[in-house]
Amino acid sequence: MPLILERNNVLDIYAEAAQKKWVIPAFNSENLTTTEAILSAALEFGARTGQPDIPVTIGITNQYSHRSQSVYYTHTRLWDIGLRLFLSDIEVLTAPDSPFEKLRVMVHLDHAQWDSDKPLLEWDMGRFSMIMYDASTLPFESNIDLTARFVNDFGGKIVVEGACDEIVDATGDTRSDLTTPEEAATYLKKTGVDFIVANLGTEHRASAADLRYHGDLARKISSLTGPKLVLHGTSSVGKDQIRDLFDDGIAKVNIWTILERDSSPVLFEDMVRNASRVTGAEKTEDMIRSELLGNKANRHSKASLSHYTTAYRQEIIFNEMKKIVEGYLNLWYK
Repeated sequence: MPLILERNNVLDIYAEAAQKKWVIPAFNSENLTTTEAILSAALEFGARTGQPDIPVTIGITNQYSHRSQSVYYTHTRLWDIGLRLFLSDIEVLTAPDSPFEKLRVMVHLDHAQWDSDKPLLEWDMGRFSMIMYDASTLPFESNIDLTARFVNDFGGKIVVEGACDEIVDATGDTRSDLTTPEEAATYLKKTGVDFIVANLGTEHRASAADLRYHGDLARKISSLTGPKLVLHGTSSVGKDQIRDLFDDGIAKVNIWTILERDSSPVLFEDMVRNASRVTGAEKTEDMIRSELLGNKANRHSKASLSHYTTAYRQEIIFNEMKKIVEGYLNLWYK
């Protein structure tokens, strides 16, 4: 199935999701391994549940100061090349001859910045299904003004998600207040966005899932706005808190950090368990003597070409990311 890019078609999917009481996850990616893991998890989940055309959203940030994923998509570290590669990868992977051709895939431009992303906004925005326009670092009224202008320019063709409040980075010192229902209602009315990102207690790039999601606040906001809320910073809260997001008026959830954070230790453990296969016996002995590895580390196996390769490392990350994605699909595609 071709990518779902037209505004009305995207909104139709969200209407269908509302009828089924689904919350649509948007998984961000900054490399091909992650992109394929997302699609593979959706494909396998759809086959297992008899829903081969389930909707799945793949997103990417551009000149977002907290994480420019398009920059990391390429070792040139040039955002325009990275973004073109990302879009091309998705187009190839969803083509008619692809294993993923039946999935309904949407492409999300996440955290498009009001200032640094101006060159990007001169591109053909029709290659995206949704855009999150982010002027949340500005004072509230300025945020509203710029977002309303963006909706006026692009909202007729593209679904627009707006940031009512900033979702801070867990690694920084900045903190922001929770969004009030009145602020959210005012923001929605004055900007005309389709979906709203509100501060519900989560944070971006969290090192653990130990924060509190304020579902009670989400319900108060959605009682005024309707079910138009988007939850960002989902990796910062445990799954026990977010099983029933649909009842809170959450329509969409953004996820990235957990994909990288929780797959990396699995790779690390496998490499330690296979130390001499990965590094060779001599290097393993050196690391044991320097106490970087313990005495129980595997020092006797022969070095293995299959453990040297990038493919070995990517396969472990790929499979772990698939598990993480499918875990979220199980939560919200009931």
